[in-house]
Amino acid sequence: MSAHLSDQNLILDTDSYKSSHFLQYPPGTTRLFSYLESRGGRYPVTRFFGLQYILDRYLTRRVTAEMVEEARTLIEAHGEPFPYDGWMRVVRVHGGRLPLEIRAVPEGSLVPIHNVLMSVTNTDPELPWLVGWFETMLMRVWYPITVCTQSWHIRQIIGKALEETSDRAAEELPFKLHDFGSRGVSSRESAGLGALAHLVNFQGTDTLEALRVGRNHYGADLAGFSIPAAEHSTVTSWGKEHEVDAYRNMVRTFGKPGGVFAVVSDSYDLKYAINVHWGETLRREVEESGATLVVRPDSGDPPAMVRLAVHALAAKYGTDTNSKGFKVLRHVRVIQGDGIDEQTIGQILQNLVVDGYSAENVSFGMGGALLQKVDRDTQRFAYKASAGLVDGEYRGIYKDPVTDPGKRSKDGVLDLVEEGGRLVTRQYRTFDTDFPGSLMRTVYRDGDLLVRDTLDEIRARA
Repeated sequence: MSAHLSDQNLILDTDSYKSSHFLQYPPGTTRLFSYLESRGGRYPVTRFFGLQYILDRYLTRRVTAEMVEEARTLIEAHGEPFPYDGWMRVVRVHGGRLPLEIRAVPEGSLVPIHNVLMSVTNTDPELPWLVGWFETMLMRVWYPITVCTQSWHIRQIIGKALEETSDRAAEELPFKLHDFGSRGVSSRESAGLGALAHLVNFQGTDTLEALRVGRNHYGADLAGFSIPAAEHSTVTSWGKEHEVDAYRNMVRTFGKPGGVFAVVSDSYDLKYAINVHWGETLRREVEESGATLVVRPDSGDPPAMVRLAVHALAAKYGTDTNSKGFKVLRHVRVIQGDGIDEQTIGQILQNLVVDGYSAENVSFGMGGALLQKVDRDTQRFAYKASAGLVDGEYRGIYKDPVTDPGKRSKDGVLDLVEEGGRLVTRQYRTFDTDFPGSLMRTVYRDGDLLVRDTLDEIRARA
C-alpha cells in the first residue's frame, strides 16, 4: 500500500500543471508580479476579507526536505515535471520560508470592482515561478470576500428598512441576519471562514466553527452570538396532540426576563399554532415571562408566511406605534429561515412597510444562499501576472482575448490609491517604487505574517 500523503505539505496545494511552469517562462526571468481583482459580477463593490486566515494557517508553514521529496515522487508519477532544485533552494537557502511578498488592501475595506485587491511577487530572483505556484491557494480568498460582500450588501438593504421604520435601528441591525449555513456548505473550513466573513457585517450565527476561526486567526474572543431555539424534532417528538406542551416547555425553560428564544411553529399548522397555542393557551405565560418569543415559520412562500405570522401575532399580542408611525409587536417577533436570499428579504421588508409594521419585527436566517450559493464568478475573480523582469528589463504582462474583451487583464506593477475621492488602480512600469500614497499594506514577506488585524478592527473599516 502506498504511503499516506501529508495534509501539511503545502507544496501539493496547487494545480497539477503549475509544476511544469518553471520550464515555460522566458530564459532570464528573475521577477514576476501577479494581482487579484474582481472583474465585475453581481455587486459593484467588494468587501475584502479572509486573506489573513489563508496566510496564517498555510503560508507561515516551513517547507521541509521531506515535503519536497514527497511532492516530487507524487507529481512526477502524476505526469508532470517537478522543480526539485528550486524547492530544495527554499529549504536550504531560506530555511523553508517562502520567498514571497504579498501586499493587500486592509481587510474590511470596501473596494469598487476592477481594482487591485492583492499583489504577489517573489523576493528570490531564482524562484519567480513561486508567484504562480500559489495562485491556486491564494485565489481561494474569493470565497470569504464574496460571502462578506453579499452579506454587506444585504446589511444595506435591512439597514435602510430599519432607518425608515424603527426607533432602534442601530441596536437592531447587528442581529437581523443570522447565519444558518453550516450544514449546507462543502466543508468544515468553508463553514468557519464563510461564517466569519458574514460576521464582519453581523453578529448572529449558529456556525460554531466561525468562533474557532475568529479566535484563532482574528483575535476575536467571541465573534458571534446565538439564542436557544427549537427544531422540528424537539417539537414533534412530543406528538401532535402535545404540540402545545412542547411550546410550553420552551417558555418555562427559556422564558426568563430579558431573554430571547425561538420556536419553529409550522410542524403541523402554523396558523393554528399562532392563533391558538401561542395566541390563546400560552399568551399570558409568554407575556409574564419577560422574555421575547420569536416564532419561526419554516415552510410555504416566505413573504406570505411572514406576513401571515406578523398579522396573526399582532392580533393576539397587540402592537405599539413608534415615533415613525410603524407598528411594533409586543412580546413577540418573527424569524424566517426557509427560502431566504437577498430577493426574499427585500420582498418581506417591502411587505412590512406597506402593511405599516416596523422592520424590527422580523429577523432572517440565511443558510445555503449565504455560504454556499456563491462561486468565483459571482464577482468574476481573477489572479493574473501583470509584470516581470527578463534579463534585467521590465516587461508588462497581460492578456487581451479578442473573444472576450472583459477578460483583458491589467499590466504593470499595481497599487491601489485614492484620487479625487475615488479608489483607483495605479500602474507602474517599474519594480523600483515605494508605492507613494498606497492604500495597500505589505502583509506577508519571506514566510512571516506581518500584519494581524483583529475582527473588531476589520468590522470598523466600512
